[in-house]
Amino acid sequence: MSTARTGGTRDLETPGLPGPEYVVPPVRELKRERKALLLVREERLRDLGGLALEMYKRDRFSAGLVVERCAELVAIEVRVQEIDALLDGTAKLRRGGGGAVCICGAPLLLGAHFCATCGRPVGGSPSLAAATSDEGE
Repeated sequence: MSTARTGGTRDLETPGLPGPEYVVPPVRELKRERKALLLVREERLRDLGGLALEMYKRDRFSAGLVVERCAELVAIEVRVQEIDALLDGTAKLRRGGGGAVCICGAPLLLGAHFCATCGRPVGGSPSLAAATSDEGE
């Protein structure tokens, strides 16, 4: 006979909280993902160079294919930058430093106009207004 596991979905629900909260993944997982992404980026970058060389040699250049591969590389780089920002943010939180936090609980990246987790616009901060008025002068 097998015993059924008790607890089910009750473990996932937190009483008293209105909605899901943002949970920063453990640092080791972020570092592992960053390292894997950098390896993939390096391999794809080499492949892109080889692809461009082969297209040149065969005189069959496909701009669409190059743009597609470049877009993949840019997406990888963006994710690496997000991980770097999360790692920097978690380090600041551990050191006791603060940082901007959205209503949903997710950390806000420096210079962000919208929350990366829930999409809410960042409140009208005076620093943005001051920065745009200083640039105009």
